[in-house]
Amino acid sequence: MKFISPKTDFAFKKIFGSIHSQNILISFLNAIVYNNQNIIQYLKIINPYNPGVTNTIKESYFDVKALLYNGSTVIIEMQILNVEYFEKRVIYNLAKAYGNQLDTGQGYMMLQPFIALTIADFVLFEKTVEEGDRRQETGDRRKITWGF
Repeated sequence: MKFISPKTDFAFKKIFGSIHSQNILISFLNAIVYNNQNIIQYLKIINPYNPGVTNTIKESYFDVKALLYNGSTVIIEMQILNVEYFEKRVIYNLAKAYGNQLDTGQGYMMLQPFIALTIADFVLFEKTVEEGDRRQETGDRRKITWGF
């Protein structure tokens, strides 16, 4: 019996981005982000569309976007091909999603934490992580927490 690779866009979204697979996403995030601690009990999968606030700002889509019980948002991308400037796209999409939380007149204290998880089938960041950023490595996995 042949199976579709979970690395494909369709399969990845079906496995992790479906309302029917929320428990799988919860287990996955607890394992990857929280070192197998049972921190996330509940989440809500939300629309992964990330429009520009004006028609001059680039639109973007995430493979999976979820709202956690504590108000944090998680965005997940699966990337098989190492396309040029992909690491810049990751940072741009996170910054845009983070900034899109506020409307005109809202204070910065309204900003909620964001977790961006990129699963790449290649080495994403070959350079040394900037001083001031925290990094945790386990095998081939590297978790970078940017100072947002």
